[in-house]
Amino acid sequence: MRHDDDIDTPRGPARLRFDPPADGAAVLVLGHGAGGDVDAPDLTAVRDAVLAAGAGVALVTQPYRVAGRRAPAPAGHLDEAWTAVLAELRRRAPRVPHWVVGGRSSGARVACRTAAAVGAAGVVALAFPLHPPGRPERSRAGELLTGLPTLVVNGDRDPFGVPEPGPGIEVVVRPGERHDLRGDPAGTAAVVRDWLRVHGWSS
Repeated sequence: MRHDDDIDTPRGPARLRFDPPADGAAVLVLGHGAGGDVDAPDLTAVRDAVLAAGAGVALVTQPYRVAGRRAPAPAGHLDEAWTAVLAELRRRAPRVPHWVVGGRSSGARVACRTAAAVGAAGVVALAFPLHPPGRPERSRAGELLTGLPTLVVNGDRDPFGVPEPGPGIEVVVRPGERHDLRGDPAGTAAVVRDWLRVHGWSS
């Protein structure tokens, strides 16, 4: 049964939409993009596909969006709030064996930066913004080096660039997709579901 409520964090209340898993199943925790929300088409499709595959899903709205602001909070504030939400999720569901973290764009960056600290088993990065548009010299590729199994799903027309695969980092490039991954959300969701299944985190 879904639980929707606010969670206190050091940066204000975050909003949680949590569909718990069956006993013994993993949970995928997803954050939104900088100016977006958890109802983005790719996040919604991933949620539905992962739930259908037997895992749980938690969608997290950052405090600045709960407060009605579109401009993102500083990276440290985002990371702090996210870490607090993960701690509360673990308290609520202590029997979950594996927590996989992720999100789209800014949310993917937060998940990568905090993955080790929150004890994640893996990372799902949707539309990872490799660099600001037109600024390839400002690469954020280092954030993907979490040491954990990581799935990156980007469109081949994303102006924020497409990361390169590396040790533990699988990159799936979606033809015709831009940064919003709106062209084929079901296809993107299938990629995530299948990757979770390969790692034993969904059925």
